[in-house]
Amino acid sequence: MADPEIDAMGTVAGALSELEEDAQGRVIRWAAERFGVALAPARRSKLDEAEDFDEADDLSEEEISDEAPVYEHFAELYDAAGPKTDVDRVLVAGYWLQAIQGQPSFQALGLNNALKNLGHPISNVTDALSSNKDRKPSRILQLRKSGPSRQARKTYKLTHEGLIYVQGMIGAAG
Repeated sequence: MADPEIDAMGTVAGALSELEEDAQGRVIRWAAERFGVALAPARRSKLDEAEDFDEADDLSEEEISDEAPVYEHFAELYDAAGPKTDVDRVLVAGYWLQAIQGQPSFQALGLNNALKNLGHPISNVTDALSSNKDRKPSRILQLRKSGPSRQARKTYKLTHEGLIYVQGMIGAAG
């Protein structure tokens, strides 16, 4: 009896083998996003030295921040990461504030202002942040909320997985 999973893998492998490496990556990322599958991001330096993802998980947030490339301007980081969706854009902006600028936490307003200044405003920053927060594993944590309404000011922090994910975006785009 044929196994549909094995058949699907063979079809995907056949289709990808005809493409160049860059195109293969784009197709795989599209498929993962389309079907809601989380991919482990590409890792660099200490992350590259880890033999598997569990070892990368053992790196502290300080080690991850130490691995962060040096960018003088948010525009340089944004260009290096090349985010394509609002969900990824808020992660890159959060990475800028937390890993590069050294802020322990950030608010949605700061993210959206940084993105607006580059010409990439987010129509609903709360939804983009919530999408990252609702992923498993979570890429962003909500630390606190000031006020009872949905529009209340919320304070966020990238998780370990969020930091690794953005570093993977930087490595994949570079």
